Amino acid sequence: GSLNIPAVKMLYLVGVGRVLDFAESLGYTTFGQRNRFGLSLVLGGGEVKPIDHVMAYATFANDGVHVPSAAIISVEDPTGKKLEEWEAPAGENVVEPQVARLLSNVLSDNDARSFIFGARNFLTLPDRQVAAKTGTTNDYHDAWTAGYTPNLATVVWVGNANNDEMKRGADGSVIAAPIWQAYM
Repeated sequence: GSLNIPAVKMLYLVGVGRVLDFAESLGYTTFGQRNRFGLSLVLGGGEVKPIDHVMAYATFANDGVHVPSAAIISVEDPTGKKLEEWEAPAGENVVEPQVARLLSNVLSDNDARSFIFGARNFLTLPDRQVAAKTGTTNDYHDAWTAGYTPNLATVVWVGNANNDEMKRGADGSVIAAPIWQAYM
């Protein structure tokens, strides 16, 4: 249901340090100065890179196995002959498979989120199950939608490059989710 109070309570119970450790195991790279973060972390209180976000969601889609990303998968000459090709490493199991599947189930439950987003929202796909989550930072600086199927993870960020506020109401479910759904 995208409820903030349970998220803050969970961060409090687990502890900011342990949450940051877990985030880094998922591939997040922007939490170096740990003393900057508190309970607002789960409310958009920490900057993240879209590539880090999508790699974390890809880990959940991959039953908890984190595989590092690659910007270049292959290099070909003008005739199509492969000169170099990236080989994905085996990856590291950072989330137990049953936990990743439970999270996927929660993020796929449209009935559970319909009281906030309505039954017909942009966090669904007509032909397959999808796990998705929106996010919006304070004062509408950033709007996110992140989600995945077993084979594809996608993150959409909408905001101003200079960090200016967007219009009031420009949250992830309204401006990022339609883009995400169209791409997926």
